[in-house]
Amino acid sequence: MKIAFLNVLFLLTNSFIFGQTITGKIVDEYNQPIQEANILNTNTDDHIHSNELGEFTLENCSVGDTLQISFIGYQTVLVAIKDPKSQLVIILNEKVISLDEIVISPKIDALHIIADIDIQTNPVNSSQDIMRKVPGLFIGQHAGGGKAEQMFLRGFDIDHGTDINVSVDGLPVNMVSHAHGQGYADLHFVIPETVEKINFGKGPYYEDKGNFTTAGYVDFSTKQKLKNSSIKFEAGQFDTHRLLGMFNLLESNKHNAYVATEFLSTDGYFDSPQNFNRINLFGKYTGRVNKTDKIGVTASYFDSKWDASGQVPERAVKSGLITRFGSIDDTEGGTTSRSNLLVSYDKMIDESSFIKSKVFLSQYAFELYSNFTFFLEDSINGDQIRQKENRVVYGLTSDYNKSFSNGNLKGTWQAGISLRNDQTKDTELSHTKNRTETLETLKLGDINETNLGTYIGANFDVNKWTFNPSVRLDYFDFQYNDKLTASYKTEEQNKAIVSPKLNIFYNPNRDLQVYLKTGKGFHSNDTRVVVAESGEKILPAAYGFDVGYIWKPTPKMLVNMAYWYLYLEQEFVYVGDAGIVEPSGKTRRQGVDLSYRYQPLQWLFWNLDANYTYARSIDEPKGEDYIPLAPDFTFVSGLNFLFKSGIYGSINVRHLANRPANEDYSIVAKGYTVTDLNAGYKWRKMSFSVQIQNLFNTEWNETQFATESRLQNETESVEEIHFTPGTPFFIKGTINYNF
Repeated sequence: MKIAFLNVLFLLTNSFIFGQTITGKIVDEYNQPIQEANILNTNTDDHIHSNELGEFTLENCSVGDTLQISFIGYQTVLVAIKDPKSQLVIILNEKVISLDEIVISPKIDALHIIADIDIQTNPVNSSQDIMRKVPGLFIGQHAGGGKAEQMFLRGFDIDHGTDINVSVDGLPVNMVSHAHGQGYADLHFVIPETVEKINFGKGPYYEDKGNFTTAGYVDFSTKQKLKNSSIKFEAGQFDTHRLLGMFNLLESNKHNAYVATEFLSTDGYFDSPQNFNRINLFGKYTGRVNKTDKIGVTASYFDSKWDASGQVPERAVKSGLITRFGSIDDTEGGTTSRSNLLVSYDKMIDESSFIKSKVFLSQYAFELYSNFTFFLEDSINGDQIRQKENRVVYGLTSDYNKSFSNGNLKGTWQAGISLRNDQTKDTELSHTKNRTETLETLKLGDINETNLGTYIGANFDVNKWTFNPSVRLDYFDFQYNDKLTASYKTEEQNKAIVSPKLNIFYNPNRDLQVYLKTGKGFHSNDTRVVVAESGEKILPAAYGFDVGYIWKPTPKMLVNMAYWYLYLEQEFVYVGDAGIVEPSGKTRRQGVDLSYRYQPLQWLFWNLDANYTYARSIDEPKGEDYIPLAPDFTFVSGLNFLFKSGIYGSINVRHLANRPANEDYSIVAKGYTVTDLNAGYKWRKMSFSVQIQNLFNTEWNETQFATESRLQNETESVEEIHFTPGTPFFIKGTINYNF
């Protein structure tokens, strides 16, 4: 009996000392909760992340264990467990990022670590910089800065967004059935200094991402609070000026609100002044109703107008008819505006489950004048076209997430629903002259497109493995009223698509993750084409897989490498002067992505991204199966320095190799290598900086197309490269004051 009593006493004591559950909360120096902080038990290698409230619950802890709490941009903290019954409150202080504090955990979006590092070491300071923070993503502007950028990723000429899903705080950016192209994604309504995080993923592997997620997705998160109010003024060549103001309105433990406004104007580097100006207004409120409920309200307004020189043919420059910065039709240009309202509601149901819901409303206007072919169709008046629309977008998303633990099996499961409706009035394509005279209305009608989506998925953590099966269902209803027909008629088509996905992750230790991602995604076609084709080729699917790893070979080094493959049932090519999206057949792409981050010294960071792609059409004969403008090799590298003395700066190089401009590679889109430089100094509440784009004044073409055109003095048309020249040497200075 005595021995039995001692055994029971030992077991009770052992269970008290060992295998305890620790609870805690992670906050910053302003007592604001930090979400997604990594909590690691260094004795057992068990880990968890803080929730929306900054809270966490970690099992299997013992007195004497040490917890390591880390979050990018904050000082890592070590906490020894002394009393398992008391809740820990851990304060993280901001500091210059250090790679040795990064822990690779089994998270599906672990790759966002790379973007987090880049924002910390080289902050976003222009609208174009926003997209360039995504490794492997290249952009090109070809309308004086006013039109959405052309994007390239994983062997795709994405145009303005056909194969990439873009959002800001959950607000969709892509415009379906847009007057200028399917998936048109204009990010110019975002003030770059308000961006806090960039979450991205490549491939169609994410259950909460629907339409356009074939090459990948990018989701920008804006700041919930400002560290301080600030005023910034920039001035540079080509009569370039920018004024930015960011002002704290409310700052407390439970409530934060701020506003930001931006005005930008420039004449650009073209022979014809671009007369570009843009204004942005942005306001955001975040508040806690109680301990478990959080509300957010974001409102923004954007307005822009510009003149553009358009794409120019190589023969006109070679003959001396115009300079590289000249134009054939300098009456191109346009106006656009967008107003957004986003309301979010986050509710913690209990320690293991929460719901995130968003409701959004956008009002949008767009008018663009272009001339791609000059005098090919109309030898007297020219081929200028107007693309115009007015649009209202509204919708909602709601996501439920619950964590579970059952012995050796633990993880989360999630489910979500989404609704989006786009209504356009007078979506137009017209033949015009000098932006003042309408010669012929080619297309005119109203679009009503609805997308209902739902998904369910789970993450099962089994020892060092994580399994993420999921499935997504999308339903589309396409309606179109053609105003050029004699009688009123609503043309309608509908279609549904199921997208299963499976991702597997293996984390043998805190410095390595090996993964396999597989899944099915899709991109929708333009409503006008869908009803005209009687529902054919509405939602072509994309099938892909990634196999790769994220590895820290040394504490100051981070490497990501992956081989990937993607098959598309149907490629889409937008034909602007016809107002249609043409199918161009099945395609396959495969390639290798490499991202490398290294911090050789505490104040020095080196980044490198190299991407190789082999892209081909499937049904075309060999030698005629190239995909026009598909990049096969891109390279980006930079050195960033941050001294404690306040001196900072970076030098960055980006390279895009030659690529085919047509199907048989007989026309070449020339590659380029461009170097940018910036340097600055922070002194008390002031900072001063100088930025130089194209440091070596390289002659490069930012966008290029193989286009058949005819000049006014020509009797026959010519198909050749038409290009928009890239920025020449451009310097600007910045003064920033914080208060």
